[in-house]
Amino acid sequence: MAATDLATLQREACDRYGDNPLFGTRAEDGTWTWLTYREFGSMVDRARSGLAHLGIAKGDRVATISDNRVEWAVGAYASYGLGAAWVPMYEKQHPSEWHYILSDCGARVVFVGDDKVRMRLQELRDDLPIEHVVVMEGPAGEGAIGFEEFFSLGGPPPDLVPGPDDLAGLIYTSGTTGNPKGVMLSHGNITSNVNALNEVFPLEESDRSASFLPWAHSFGQTVELHTLFSQGASTGLTSAKTLLRDLPEIRPTILVSVPAVFNRIYDALLKRMADESGVTRAIFNAALANENRRRELREQGKTTRWVEMKHDLFDKLVFSKVRDGFGGRLKYAFSGGAAISGEVARLIDSLGILVYEGYGLTETSPVVTANTRDARKLGSVGRPLPGVRVDIDTDATGDPTVGEIIVHGPNVMMGYFGLPEENAKVFTDDGGFRTGDLGYLDDEGFLFIRGRIKEQYKLENGKYVVPSPIEEQLTLSGFISQAMVYGEQRPFNVAVIVPDAEALRKWADAEGITTHDMGELLEHPKVRELFEEEIRKASTNIKGYERVKRFVLVSEEFTPENGLLTPSLKVKRRSVLATYGDDIERLYEDAMH
Repeated sequence: MAATDLATLQREACDRYGDNPLFGTRAEDGTWTWLTYREFGSMVDRARSGLAHLGIAKGDRVATISDNRVEWAVGAYASYGLGAAWVPMYEKQHPSEWHYILSDCGARVVFVGDDKVRMRLQELRDDLPIEHVVVMEGPAGEGAIGFEEFFSLGGPPPDLVPGPDDLAGLIYTSGTTGNPKGVMLSHGNITSNVNALNEVFPLEESDRSASFLPWAHSFGQTVELHTLFSQGASTGLTSAKTLLRDLPEIRPTILVSVPAVFNRIYDALLKRMADESGVTRAIFNAALANENRRRELREQGKTTRWVEMKHDLFDKLVFSKVRDGFGGRLKYAFSGGAAISGEVARLIDSLGILVYEGYGLTETSPVVTANTRDARKLGSVGRPLPGVRVDIDTDATGDPTVGEIIVHGPNVMMGYFGLPEENAKVFTDDGGFRTGDLGYLDDEGFLFIRGRIKEQYKLENGKYVVPSPIEEQLTLSGFISQAMVYGEQRPFNVAVIVPDAEALRKWADAEGITTHDMGELLEHPKVRELFEEEIRKASTNIKGYERVKRFVLVSEEFTPENGLLTPSLKVKRRSVLATYGDDIERLYEDAMH
């Protein structure tokens, strides 16, 4: 019987899969150590005792400020086992957001990644309800408890089974404006999502992921941590920066990611092919052409011996070599968080790595729809999970097909913590959740996403524009790393573009441009011409009125650290506008002269 709470899910998994590897961690010398389910279960028991000794009981909140690590999962499951709610934050978040969240949720105990985080937190503690700080890794400084000391606290762990309606966690959405909102997710919300994913996507105990998405975000937490855990699979802990280094060592079968990372893989592969000989490029292009033909035939329910024979040959000659760079076992790629480009999905699919795109939000625990082995359509985000219903409210747009996506099901959140007015805005009378996303359902029930209602704006001519699909197309250029498109109540769209510095410098050398100073390079007339052409090529499938007519090139990458990206790697539009507003104004002024 499927678990209806996360504490039971953890205990049953540790009993059932005791000797299986669970978490892999890399030492500085490059060796990997794998913790078993049984060892992890023992750690959770000790942590539950430690939290109980510190006075944590049902209804309390326990927070963490940490990147993914074994101790993060230990603290989470230990809290669930006491009926306490787990409140995760990011190390890269601004301390002012830590302060707001900790004050809002009233956390009594906070786990921090290391003493550096503890020192930053210490400056905020005076007016917060924090009673204890536990340092997960390394020495604990003043006013904190080290993890080993924490493990030695208390006696036998209390035995509590939370109910499905009990609060499991608060995940604060990293909004681009205002204070973050605490999304209340019950044990039943999250386990309903885990159970539904297990139903449509049964995994094997031998499956393994390379975990770099933050568990502080609902996508990484539910899809990777809880779902893989429930099926006895394993996870190698890595990061976005070390992912390509670690993939051959982790040898994952599954990659759970967001489109930005798949875009990097796409970009890196095309650049690698550009450096190869003409013969190698010709073979690669022939292999892709055959895969596209094979895909077309499969969609019609047929194939040919010639196409399949070429597929087997090209897989051995070309695609298996690329998969070797991912560890040689990668079979599935799960994409969420935003819509993945069709070109990117088709390329990864051609490599023999099946791309399963899904859709969801923190408020829906998070998965709403997903492509599955039995029902898969590239370009869509799949059909609703078992028990979930999707409605399209076209009254919100006036369009006959595209409207606001409304979600019904056991995965829909309890509400926003302490924000009854916000709850009234997002819940329908019959308990549906208004997502704020635009989309439509096709005749077979597959959902297609068309962007955020809040992102949508009108040009001066009254035409509506959703910028994110345009940005996705622009970043498929090997010279464009990031882009933000803008044009609200303006005559046309403009863009702030972050070039791929390495690709641009390499191109400049080939063109005989001697400067390597990025500021000078971005002002060079030939560079301007290059990006005009790249934008033109990327705009072939974009409507004429949506196309970018002017642009500014900037050298600083959008990152969570500089406040231009959210921790879940989404562009903070207002922050980019605030930073580059004067440059954008000049683009429109120059166009008038």
